[in-house]
Amino acid sequence: MNDQQTENQQTEMRVMSSPRHVDIAVTGRCNLSCAYCFYSDEMTARGDLPTETWLNFFEQLGRLGVMTVTLTGGEVFSRRDLFTLIDGVIANHMRYSLLSNGTLITPKIMEQFAAGKRRQRLDSIQISIDGSTAEVHDMSRPKSFERALRGLKLLKEAGFPVTVRVTVNRHNVDDLENTIRLLLDEVGLASIGTNEAFPCGATDRSGEITLTSEQRRQAMRVLTELNERYPGRISASAGPLAYAREMKKIQEAMARGETGFPGRGCLTACGGVFSQMGVMHDGTMVPCHMLSTLSIGNIQQIGLDQAWQSGAWIQAARQRYTIPLSSLESCRDCEYLDFCTGGCPGGAVYLYNDLNTRNPLDCYRLRQAEDLAARTNLLQVSLPEDGRIVS
Repeated sequence: MNDQQTENQQTEMRVMSSPRHVDIAVTGRCNLSCAYCFYSDEMTARGDLPTETWLNFFEQLGRLGVMTVTLTGGEVFSRRDLFTLIDGVIANHMRYSLLSNGTLITPKIMEQFAAGKRRQRLDSIQISIDGSTAEVHDMSRPKSFERALRGLKLLKEAGFPVTVRVTVNRHNVDDLENTIRLLLDEVGLASIGTNEAFPCGATDRSGEITLTSEQRRQAMRVLTELNERYPGRISASAGPLAYAREMKKIQEAMARGETGFPGRGCLTACGGVFSQMGVMHDGTMVPCHMLSTLSIGNIQQIGLDQAWQSGAWIQAARQRYTIPLSSLESCRDCEYLDFCTGGCPGGAVYLYNDLNTRNPLDCYRLRQAEDLAARTNLLQVSLPEDGRIVS
């Protein structure tokens, strides 16, 4: 990266006076036990905060000018006071989204959205669907397919702003075409999102569910083909489709003789910590739910503005962009160096307990099945066929 690129990047990385968006896990309770849930151990080890504490916190967010929140869990609809919490969000002039497994959504639940401005201030409800049949979906999300699909269809038929996240994993990688057809053609959703099961959080819950190297390449190929069949209707900020899109951009740039992209070549990957943050269901504030082990305080002890401005871990996450990839022995000889940002820091923290290193799951060389050992003299990281990281 040249001096001008570095200067431009530093100019862009401005911290807002308060977060624009906050992801809030209002409960650790869930009626499912999904195989890949990165948050499971964190949930069971902590207790939920009472209604009044959350309402007071929402008042604080309103005073700070937070614009939107996402309410999640656990399973957000397992919280009996959910609509009281939603009303608290609305009373403090914020919009909201919900993340749900869909199994607890019933006509009676949907009727409660009619009160006040609950529908008007709702940006989206995201439901998780991981297969086209119960046989496939339930391997990841036990005994839930029929209920989740019922909830999804109820929301769609009632005109709610609903979408779906498909988490690609070893159980559903061979069912992607059928799953996309179900959601876009049969249910009739305008669009869906995709991601990938990967290790992060306090404990790796992925077991035998993460993709092997070959399955990841398969998913990249299939989702790229489906994206061409359904233009503009399949989104991805991470996972196989995002990887495939990025690799195409890099390959095209290299074919033109380019050696990098502006603003790349340093550890960044996620700019979320400059405009948003997360809160866990016991009130622990974190830079992001993917960085759930990096506490920057608790809402019962310090203000969100203090954590946002001076929390050590969120400050450290913001400073990643000042670390050149060329300073990392695992990266310095890589031909993709100035196309790269080091990958999601959540995976780096889980795998190495180190915020300031690359995430090998996002490594272009590994995705391309290139020989990392031949290009570096240090840590040899590979993705073996069982999908685990070894060193």
